[in-house]
Amino acid sequence: MSSTLIIVLVVALAVGLAGYVIMAYNKFVTLRNRSKEAWSDIEVQMKRRYDLIPNLVETVKGYAAHEGKTLENVIKARNMAMAVNPEDMKKLAQSENILSGALKSVFALSENYPALKANENFIELQRELRDTEDKIQAARRFYNGNVLALNTQVESFPSNIIAACFHFEKQNFFEMEEAQASQPVNVKF
Repeated sequence: MSSTLIIVLVVALAVGLAGYVIMAYNKFVTLRNRSKEAWSDIEVQMKRRYDLIPNLVETVKGYAAHEGKTLENVIKARNMAMAVNPEDMKKLAQSENILSGALKSVFALSENYPALKANENFIELQRELRDTEDKIQAARRFYNGNVLALNTQVESFPSNIIAACFHFEKQNFFEMEEAQASQPVNVKF
């Protein structure tokens, strides 16, 4: 084999390897940015829900003034959820579970107040909150899908070598305790 052929093969191998490294790096950047975008979508929907809650509480107050404890719990849960550092997904998921449970209690109240249940503002707020909850679930699934793709890439060979070299790390899923969220709401009068 001639030295020219060996040089050509070495150069081709180096170019191929460099091309792979560039493609793998760009894929990691894309997956990381998609995960960040998906997380941003979750935050937008949670903010929307946080903004709707005071209106819901004010509407319910007029009909169920003696249900102050339930309404206080909703506001307390909202404030707690808003105060959690968005980077701490475990605490955020826990606070979101508490808020979801508190909201279920408010909607359960409407069953005992037919005038409230028929109130247009309440109906619209309830519809908007349900819509927001659906959007949060969709955004959460989208985020978790992007995190799954990134984590798979970080752990797969040979891209795990590129991930280690450029400090790409696995991200945490946004998980809520579904068992708790599926429990029936206890409303006591």
